[in-house]
Order: sequence, then C-alpha cells, then structure tokens
Amino acid sequence: MTERILFTNARLLDPASGIDRAGELLAENGVIAALGPTLSQDGLGADVRVVDCAGCCLAPGLTDMRVQLREPGDEHQETLATGAEAAIAGGITTMAMLPNTVPTIDDHALVEFVSRRSREIGRTAIRTYAAATKGLHGHELTEYGLLAEAGAVAFTDGLRAIADAVVMRRALSYASTFDLLVVQHPEEPSLSAGGAMNAGEIATRLGLAGITPAAETIMVERDLRLVEITGGRYHAAHVSTAGAIDAIRRAKARGLDVTCDTAPHYFALNETAVGEYRTFAKVSPPLRSEEDRRAVIDGLRDGTIDAIASDHSPQDQESKRLPFASAEPGIVGLETLLPLSLELYHNGSLSLLQVVRAVSQRPAEILRLPGGRLKPGAPADLAIFDLDRPWRIDVAALRSKCKNAPYDGRPVQGKVTRTVIAGRTVFGLEP
Repeated sequence: MTERILFTNARLLDPASGIDRAGELLAENGVIAALGPTLSQDGLGADVRVVDCAGCCLAPGLTDMRVQLREPGDEHQETLATGAEAAIAGGITTMAMLPNTVPTIDDHALVEFVSRRSREIGRTAIRTYAAATKGLHGHELTEYGLLAEAGAVAFTDGLRAIADAVVMRRALSYASTFDLLVVQHPEEPSLSAGGAMNAGEIATRLGLAGITPAAETIMVERDLRLVEITGGRYHAAHVSTAGAIDAIRRAKARGLDVTCDTAPHYFALNETAVGEYRTFAKVSPPLRSEEDRRAVIDGLRDGTIDAIASDHSPQDQESKRLPFASAEPGIVGLETLLPLSLELYHNGSLSLLQVVRAVSQRPAEILRLPGGRLKPGAPADLAIFDLDRPWRIDVAALRSKCKNAPYDGRPVQGKVTRTVIAGRTVFGLEP
C-alpha cells in the first residue's frame, strides 16, 4: 500500500540546489516524491497524511561523520541503541562510527554486525568505518576491498594517527585502487605524547604539559605530500589549527582530493574553557587558542572545512572525574551538534544554507552516502527544526548514557522538533 505524507507550512532548506523558501514536501514510500511552494493545491487525494511543520525549517537529515558508540566492548558508556536515540533527538538520520571498539572493527563480520544492529534498532542509520590497520596498531593494512564490500564507509585508525609515513603511503595507494577514503587523526604522536591541553600561557599557568599546534600542522602537511604521490582520497578529521587549515586550503587550490571536518567545540570554545582543570573540556585534539578558533570559522566560511561532525565521545564519570592529565578526552555531542552549529548563523559568521551544507550535504557526499539533499528520489530523511526557539542545554537531560559535556546551562537557539527517516517520524516534540 502506498504511504504518502505531505509536510506543509515549512521553510525548505536545500544547500545543494540553493533552495531557501516556504513550501511543501511530499514523501511517498520512504522517498521524496516532490517539493514546491503549493503542492497541496494540486489535488493530492484523500490518502495523503498531512504534517504541519508550523513554519519550521525542513532540511535534509543530518549526517554525522564522526561518532564513537562503544559497542561492542564498552556498552556501559554507550550502545548503538542509546546513541541512536540521542542522534534522532538531534536531527541526525545517518551517523558513521569509529572502529575503536573492543574488538576493533577490522574484520568484515564486525562491519556486518553494525549493519545488522542498525536495522534491528530501526532508528537512525548507523554506518561504520573500518580500521585502516589491523588492531589500530599502525603497521599492517586491513583488507580494504572486503571491508568496503561488507559496508565500511572509509578507513581510519580512529583516535590514533597513522604515524608511519610508509604505512600511510601504502594505505593511500591501496585505498585508491578501490577509490576508497582514508581518514586521518592529524596529530604527530611524538609531538603530542604526554600532553594534556593546548601548549601556551594557560597550560604553563596550570602546570599542564602542552600539545603544540604544530603537531597537527606537521601531520597534515606530511599527509598532503603523500596524497600528491599516491593520488589517494584523504580526509583530515576534526581540524583545529590555523596552520592545518591553511595547508588544506592550499592543497585544495592545487586540485588534491582532500577534505576535512571540524567539531563544534573547536568553534564554540577555546582553551580558556579548561578554566581550573575542567576535565569536561578535555578533548583530542585539545581546545585551541582564540586565534585558532577564529581560523576554524574562517575555514568553514570559505569552504576549506567541508563538514561539521559532533565528534561524539561518551566517557563515564570514572574516566572524567580524575586529575586533568589523567582524565580521558572527549565530549558527547549528538544532541548539541545542530544548535551549536546554528550559533554560526545566529552570530552572522555563516549563512543558514552554509550551516546546513556542513552538517548534512557535505558529510553525505564525502562518505558517498544517500541523503543530504531535498530532491525527488532522495531518501525522505528529514530534520525539522525551529530556527529561533531559545533553550538552555541541560547536560543531565541528554539521551546519551554519558553526560560529559562542558555546555551545561549554555543558551542556544534552534531546536529539532521532528526527525523523519524514510518518511516515518522517529522523533517529535510538541510545538
């Protein structure tokens, strides 16, 4: 039986086509059938179910290209099911999880396990990266072709840099034979070893070992040289420094197949958020200087930074309530990805379509996933949000199992009111 749903009274946002206008969208059997200013006036029939969007923005569902979900192995911190619930509350209809689970996702059976569990949960689509090297040890490459065939979206060693230049060259060359993407954690490990926060005056005052911004820049610049040699597809994750962003900007100008993303904490916070040893503000790479924070915004504005990912990293109390140097890095971010990104619109740094492009269209394109666009034939995966609704982030109310975030009480504007997957409402708030 054909299921037809008309989303009416909406502000349609589609950065791929430049659409930003009032209108309606018709979903039929899980895909977008039509969109336009006055579909309901064309006599769609009595079998159409109507959803009134109450003037809210209707955009392609968010694609979060960097999350940690801890299953299998550390389900006390997060599971695929709890992560999916948090994701749909944030308007995320697709997410890609890192392979740093226990055991590591370096075998096709584990890639298939994630796909099967995603279907069983039936909420947001959960895809996974596969490890670039076996066991994430940085030495022996995994079977890229078999893992991609099983459903891996790209290859990365997660929180670890592929530090050996010979291994990275082989990874890029091997991946290029299958036209696959290699994702790097851009941090030169010998320069970051033992560091707890950004190197500088604040680290010195707090007596904490610093991580120089050059650790990121050096790794990115080395990798870009290897991309030139191999012709591989390369993505730098969570870039946070002016030097790395400038290197990627120049590489793109030379025509290299290079992309990158950042996370909200690198434009919403700077190193002062560490305050008096606030471990909830400890991340990897660390929060940077105000100059670097502004460089991240500039990179988003000019398109050097392609995407914004939540970098969702759940940590339990026992991992965070420790001396700063001993605490685990990471911030949960599935439910705060959109409102923190919308700050860039509300403060005039980016246009609304630029924000939507960074959290929806571009990550889907980089990972070659369906979605990210409002066009006939595309999946009816939608995020509907009230652009101007004010609220305060209540960390205790987040749906993630862990509550490690430094945003408690932060005022934001923009609230997801409905999340739709394949035409089906999976999350909704009362107006």
